[in-house]
Amino acid sequence: MTPFARPAGPRSLSARRAAAVAGEAVLRGVLAEEGARLLLLVPDPHARFAGVEVAAPFAASVLDDGYGVCSYVFAWTPSREPLPASGVLGGYLEGFGDLRVRPDAASAVPLGDRTWAVVADAEWPSGAAAELAPREVLRGQLAALEGLGLVPSVGIEHEVVFRDSRGVPLTAHGVDYAVGGTERLAPLLRDLRTELDDAGLGVESARAECHPGQYEIVLRHRDALAACDDVLLQQLVVRRAAARHGVTADYLAAPEPGQGNSGHVHLSLSAVDGSEPGLLGGFLAGVLREARALTAVWAPTWNSYVRLRTAPFSPRDVRWGYDDRTASVRVAGGGGDRRLEFRFAGADAQPHLVVAALLAAGRFGLEEGLSPPEPGVSVGSLASSPWEALSLLDRVGELLGSDVSGQLGALLTEEIESGLAAVTDWQRERGSLRS
Repeated sequence: MTPFARPAGPRSLSARRAAAVAGEAVLRGVLAEEGARLLLLVPDPHARFAGVEVAAPFAASVLDDGYGVCSYVFAWTPSREPLPASGVLGGYLEGFGDLRVRPDAASAVPLGDRTWAVVADAEWPSGAAAELAPREVLRGQLAALEGLGLVPSVGIEHEVVFRDSRGVPLTAHGVDYAVGGTERLAPLLRDLRTELDDAGLGVESARAECHPGQYEIVLRHRDALAACDDVLLQQLVVRRAAARHGVTADYLAAPEPGQGNSGHVHLSLSAVDGSEPGLLGGFLAGVLREARALTAVWAPTWNSYVRLRTAPFSPRDVRWGYDDRTASVRVAGGGGDRRLEFRFAGADAQPHLVVAALLAAGRFGLEEGLSPPEPGVSVGSLASSPWEALSLLDRVGELLGSDVSGQLGALLTEEIESGLAAVTDWQRERGSLRS
């Protein structure tokens, strides 16, 4: 196993730190070579990376000293404009100073052409962690869960629609589990297999999905930080490969009306000592109780709420069932392999925040000794609109902290305002019907 391998299954924060130490020694060697480049990546609130490329001979020194990134990367819009500087966001926008980002060598992947991508943590000049960094939010929830003696294993499924230069999906119809009918996808998929294998991301499976041009590539389950980093690294590799083929990789939550690109999260729990805790029921009950309040995490964009209307496979109804894909939480597997599949989020949701929200809600359920309802029993519904989700953020503050709640409120408010300021083809069509 290489120092950068993602072992399947759970891994504690201390074990991850040990992997980072081992990986750093190797990374120093490859970055010291002439022509080497380091691509420093910081997950932002919009489920994408902010990146800085550092060339040799400076790349190796970044492992010692970190590198500066403007603080507004955690307080900007999708178009990279600063959000209004209010409340918790003020410090991130005042003066637009630098945060220090420090690479986590356990996340390193080779991208070819002597370039190594490494996901980084962000801190203030004082050395304090940047509290709004999605990685830091997740790390805080992992530490809290480890305080109960538990560590999760996580697998994330992201669906994507591939379109040609005209915006037309590369398959004319749904090709769920199909082998035939995917011929236009074949050249791109061939390159993707090679590049994902070369990156060492640990692909478990890949298949055509149920909507035109839709595909799903699934990575093996792993520790929560790696799962969230790697699903964004996978998107980076997928988008780059698609661009070389003149293809667009579309991760919209609803690529078309009645269709959904999901971001399902599979999660199981183990005791820190490796024993089987058998505590999924309390965890499940906690998530079911808080699912509605956390809608802004699962559904961060205007388009997200289009996906939440595409039942039965992306339902707003909050219920669970055994191996039931029409339920918002599916209990899958059996015996020691049992896991929970949470089907709330779309492919547009920020994965670190999604997993952090699941861990926070589940931990509350464990601490309070909650029991889940009977399978198939509805306990409510997710918010049906961004306005409704915005009204529920007080509870998000209790689960994830007031800083995160304030950030989500600013982001969702900007999303609503941008949507209300847009004139769309739908509006033009409705207007023409009134003529």
